Amino acid sequence: MAILVTGGAGYIGSHTVAELLDRGEKVIILDSLKKGHHAAVLAEPFYQGDVRDQDLLKRIFSEHEVDAVLHFAADSLVGESVQDPLKYYDNNVVSAQRLLTAMVEHGVKKIVFSSTAAVYGEPEQVPIEEHSPTRPASPYGETKRVIEKMMEWSEKAYGLEYISLRYFNAAGAHPKGHIGEDHDPETHLIPLVLQVALGKREAISIFGDDYPTPDGTCIRDYIHVTDLAQAHWLAVDHLRRGKGSAIYNLGNGNGYSVKEVIDTARKVTGHAIPAIMVPRRGGDPAVLIASSGKAKRELGWHPQYEKLEEIIRSAWEWHQSHPDGYQDVTVLTKK
Repeated sequence: MAILVTGGAGYIGSHTVAELLDRGEKVIILDSLKKGHHAAVLAEPFYQGDVRDQDLLKRIFSEHEVDAVLHFAADSLVGESVQDPLKYYDNNVVSAQRLLTAMVEHGVKKIVFSSTAAVYGEPEQVPIEEHSPTRPASPYGETKRVIEKMMEWSEKAYGLEYISLRYFNAAGAHPKGHIGEDHDPETHLIPLVLQVALGKREAISIFGDDYPTPDGTCIRDYIHVTDLAQAHWLAVDHLRRGKGSAIYNLGNGNGYSVKEVIDTARKVTGHAIPAIMVPRRGGDPAVLIASSGKAKRELGWHPQYEKLEEIIRSAWEWHQSHPDGYQDVTVLTKK
């Protein structure tokens, strides 16, 4: 049996593929490569295509014995989703609907979904627990919540079992150094800060310093990408052992402000990293910090990178050795 990974050439998807391979799993990758990278394809067979392509989905499920799906493929920029919400509903929601339809048609009953803390919106309390109200502040978060509800109803109607992993800010890079974070455009804080240290940007922009936080900047919970990858395999194992559907938060439980991240990056890199203040972005809650106790109890999940400095250091090592990301990196596999 095999695991189908949609978006398996992307940042979190590729790290999860690496984890699955280390666990001895057979992996099938589906990625459009609009955001993913050939050089981040770590397994074969690899199918280049869109999850919304129903004929391609039917081909994959017909050609392979798939017992579980990990669904990463999605648009994920909060600001862009506010500016172009229909794009996010088309790509995120429609692709999930077609994927679930293909799964039901081919008798594949297990899916682990890449969700987000953005489903909570502005939280009433922190740390955020899974039963906290979901009031997304952006179309991106709304589409992820819609997909969660779609899976809930699909379980009732078709017996599909799911785990939705609501994770917070993924960061860092694989300890072996062969894969890391490379987005175009880059919008994530830590790689943007490190681009300044590399001389690729003059300064890092801080979007607002008037939030109700100690230093006025947004606070986020940063989790190492390999810790996320571990959780995805544990989620598949949970479903295979008949433990049932569930939703889990994934985070370190520690919040760091934008200014704290920049200061830590200065310490790690030894560079000054100039910062400039700019207006707030739409859809950014002031504080997002996870309570991950449920995942630790029920999945047996134990994050290995709990300190922000460790997370940034692993990212810095990747960016130093790959200053242009995956550009000019040898393609590992293609089919």
